[in-house]
Amino acid sequence: MGLVEMSNMKYLFSLVIGVVYVTVMVLCFTIVMVTYVEETLHEPMYIFISNLMVSGIYGDTAIMPKLIIDLLTGCYTVPYTKCLAQSFFIQSYPCVEIFTFTAMAYDRYLAVEHPLRYPMLMTNRKARNILLEIWVYVLSGLCVVVILASRQTLCGVMINSIICDTISLTSMACGDTTLSLAFGFTWTSIMIVSCVLVVMYSYLRTFIVCLQISEEAYQKAIHTLVTHIIAFTAFMISILFFVFRYRLKGQLLSVVSNNVMLLLGALSSTLNPVIYGIRTEALRTKILQKLHCKKN
Repeated sequence: MGLVEMSNMKYLFSLVIGVVYVTVMVLCFTIVMVTYVEETLHEPMYIFISNLMVSGIYGDTAIMPKLIIDLLTGCYTVPYTKCLAQSFFIQSYPCVEIFTFTAMAYDRYLAVEHPLRYPMLMTNRKARNILLEIWVYVLSGLCVVVILASRQTLCGVMINSIICDTISLTSMACGDTTLSLAFGFTWTSIMIVSCVLVVMYSYLRTFIVCLQISEEAYQKAIHTLVTHIIAFTAFMISILFFVFRYRLKGQLLSVVSNNVMLLLGALSSTLNPVIYGIRTEALRTKILQKLHCKKN
């Protein structure tokens, strides 16, 4: 139903989405390649940033190309199996991002709180292991969510959104959906609550330590971390809406409201290359150096 709502301006939407998608892909691939090639960037912080870029590539590719094709071709239906597949990819990438945000916040906390012990507390190998655990946990959990959704009998065919997701499928299911709802709610709640608590504690401690060091260090922390907090907060608001919209009587929301919130969530994610990549001084310097070398 979300695609039907956008059909009146499908060419404009397709153009904007296409430009955003290409821009994000170029920036994300550039950041990942520069981080991989430059040995000076082989540090935990840049490893986490690279994973954030990979997650963005993964998630935007699951949403935007199909969205453009569906708008231009006027195709407003999707086979059930493809709907489940899209649900898996679309729901796994924000989960990976949430955990990556959390790992980055904790990494910055360790660097500020324990500067002398930091090289031992957070090594490159440990950072990669953390990311591997994140992907395994998210993908295995989403496998269970999708399998439970696939076992439901649907009594409806209209999804009040521009994408397929298991929450929408469960809202259309008839029969007992207790197991699917209980597992999805518990798994998601544990993830969100634990990540938010870790992020809040890490950033709060970072601010306090920087304030104790000097005014200059505090101002630098404010300049860097406030942007990260704003981006994380905007992303979390859109995710919370996405997760709980049906449980909070989201079926009463208009298609436009669903579209706006989902697009805002996608937009906050597409800003990651700028917020976490281009604004990082060392990374920005290396990217500019690479571009300058190619011009010469």
